Amino acid sequence: MKYKRILLKLSGEALMGDRQYGIDPKRLAEYAHEIKQITNENVQVAIVIGGGNIFRGVAGASKGMDRVQADHMGMLATVINGLALQSALEDAEIPTRLQSAVKINEVAEPFIRRRAMRHLEKGRVVIFGGGTGNPYFTTDSAAVLRAIEINADVILKGTRVDGIYTSDPEKNADATKFDFISFDDVLRKGLKVMDTTAFTLSQENELPIVVFDMNKAGNLLKVVSGEAIGTQVNL
Repeated sequence: MKYKRILLKLSGEALMGDRQYGIDPKRLAEYAHEIKQITNENVQVAIVIGGGNIFRGVAGASKGMDRVQADHMGMLATVINGLALQSALEDAEIPTRLQSAVKINEVAEPFIRRRAMRHLEKGRVVIFGGGTGNPYFTTDSAAVLRAIEINADVILKGTRVDGIYTSDPEKNADATKFDFISFDDVLRKGLKVMDTTAFTLSQENELPIVVFDMNKAGNLLKVVSGEAIGTQVNL
């Protein structure tokens, strides 16, 4: 395996499958199968999931809700998604721990860096819920922050497209895919990989990002194995 310890970033929308909202158990089972393929290769896996399939703080604020209140609701949505993924992983016989930046001790451990790293060393998948625990920060920022804290080798951003393109490939058939691209080129071209705060934090800490299609069977294992899947962003 090319990577020993990874941070997998999934969007909340990815958990909807073909639904309009909520969580699709079939999609969860598919993801659990993909993750088990790499844990079987002794890859240490941490995961951050968004909450957009349930509630998105920015959207709530745009409709008149207090932004801080809306972001707290979004954090709780990520914990719900984390619980759902934890259940699917444990159904696949993968030992899993859910840690939350927001204290919900009845359903999740509090985030403690050393404990998280110990879980990873013991072969447990660690899901980080609750974002950063602070409003005004996205789950992209949470993913980069946690990846740096646990000394991950890479951030794997699982999406529904197979990499980074010159423009949205779902809207522009002429969009061109990048196999490799630098942090500076992403910023210069104005490409949307992560929000600016998260992306800059990743760049400053020299943490590479791979954007790939998580919904294609076998892709996660291929990426971790070092195959040229998706788009790699590095220095």
